[in-house]
Amino acid sequence: MSFQNPVFIPGPTNMPEAIRKACDMPTIDHRSPLFGQILHPARAGVQEVLKSETAEVFIFPSTGTGGWETALTNTLSAGDKVLAARNGMFSHRWIDMCTRHGLEVQVVEAGWGDGIPTETFAEILAADKGHTIKVVLATHNETATGVKSDIAAVRRALDDAGHPAMLFVDGVSSIGSMDFRFDEWGVDVAVTGSQKGFMLPAGLAIVGFSGKALEAQSTATLPRTFFDIADMAKGYDNNAYPYTPAVGLMNGLRLACETLLTEGLDNVFDRHHRIASGVRRAVDAWGLELCAASPNLYSDTVSAIKTPEGFNATDIVTRAADSYGVAFGVGLGEVAGKVFRIGHLGSMTDVMALSGIATAEMCMVDLGLDIKLGSGVAAAQEYYRGTLGATLKAVA
Repeated sequence: MSFQNPVFIPGPTNMPEAIRKACDMPTIDHRSPLFGQILHPARAGVQEVLKSETAEVFIFPSTGTGGWETALTNTLSAGDKVLAARNGMFSHRWIDMCTRHGLEVQVVEAGWGDGIPTETFAEILAADKGHTIKVVLATHNETATGVKSDIAAVRRALDDAGHPAMLFVDGVSSIGSMDFRFDEWGVDVAVTGSQKGFMLPAGLAIVGFSGKALEAQSTATLPRTFFDIADMAKGYDNNAYPYTPAVGLMNGLRLACETLLTEGLDNVFDRHHRIASGVRRAVDAWGLELCAASPNLYSDTVSAIKTPEGFNATDIVTRAADSYGVAFGVGLGEVAGKVFRIGHLGSMTDVMALSGIATAEMCMVDLGLDIKLGSGVAAAQEYYRGTLGATLKAVA
């Protein structure tokens, strides 16, 4: 695999050089006030990216999976009931984690290509007169299928039912790349990681807690040590951690937040939408379809592209890596072998996207698919050229 080519996986994403260099720093005393000059700006920056004035931000040396565990163990007790939809690999894995922690999970099955069935959620919540459901889990952007769900609609379902359950949102492949409104949507815990919208290496679990979620820790009895937010909060009060932090990654996160906020969050989201729209036009030109069932579900960070029946989509990913030194994402779970994924998030430009589209096109032609070489590239070029007036400053 060539290090010269950009990656087109939905994370880890390409890193701007300045952010990569920010992670490469000398050793400092992580229990000194100097660390506080990294820690507190990073937390404040994440709060702004979440579009929140109230979220308490915790940053653990981990990944998004650790963020899921942080959300559950700090707020729930064994036997508590959780409502969740299974519509892809990552919603499935969060459900599996709940089960392993002894939680009772009411699972609503949905198609892998569909969003969260909010109408079904509304019916279940309205029928739960005893308020036995403690948490509703929602995957904002299902990375395996390229499906975006409507978190505001999940909040409306809770509010219309007058239900007090907390709302936990997996924003791992959306936060920092797609519009996320912690306060407006009434999110109680938001989970993300460093390696996607924040354009960093994997290694940080980033979570935002509402006041309601913070209060829940006083009655939660699930075991927690490494992911205990009370211990973490005590450390933050002293410019420190309860254990050794990933200082370089934290410094990178500080700069990543500054970079996103300097570009302007709405500009960041518009840039991602524009690049994704070009990829979608290429898919149309190829005569292929996305896994996402309808345009309102299309993700602006990853496109899962279905290949013809009987064709192994993983061969495209293998061909790209072996012949062209380019990485795409394979299909996972129920869509393994049926889709390949183009990640277009984080540090990404029109020109970079075009190189990925061109490579995917070459691979499909190499493998005998009925694709006209240059068709997808031309369709994306036409879109990007026609929207030049909307071109926004890309991440440096």
